[in-house]
Amino acid sequence: MEFTSPGTAVPEIENSLTFEQVFKTHFKGLHSYACTLLKDEVMAEEMVQNVFCKLWEKSGDIKIKQSVSGYLYRAVYHECINYLRHQKVKATHQAHTKYQMSNDQSTGNASGKVMLRELEEKLEAALMALPEKCRTVFQLSRFEELKYQEIADRLDISIKTVENQMGKALRLLRLNLVDFLPLLLILLHL
Repeated sequence: MEFTSPGTAVPEIENSLTFEQVFKTHFKGLHSYACTLLKDEVMAEEMVQNVFCKLWEKSGDIKIKQSVSGYLYRAVYHECINYLRHQKVKATHQAHTKYQMSNDQSTGNASGKVMLRELEEKLEAALMALPEKCRTVFQLSRFEELKYQEIADRLDISIKTVENQMGKALRLLRLNLVDFLPLLLILLHL
């Protein structure tokens, strides 16, 4: 099917039977051509379908100066090239984003270490500010991971005293480290 009248619309394609005939005649060849350009059968099919959709939607506005076949192959070529360009832009953007994230993360780790060191210093100072018995009970519980009964046996005090001293230690630490609570939460999420 040839349309050679230059600069004229293609009223024949507006007819659904003619459109269907053009589709059936050219689809396989256009799909094969798109596959050679894209190396992806599914995307090739989508590109050819896009061309036919545009042809159907704009059939009254399209002016074919040579053959329908030539027009369709050029349209598929441009559709595939635009798709490949878009993929290249997406890949470049993803690589840039990944690079930015890795830089931000390595910078974040360095600042995280500084914040962690500062928090450790503040925790050490807060522990030293605790009364001796509170500090001992807290350290045995949290750093040596002893149970309250084991602490009571080791220090020769009652479990109730251990509970009271732990409660007191936690209250005082909370008060002394209240400004560093957000920092602690940030560090836990790094």
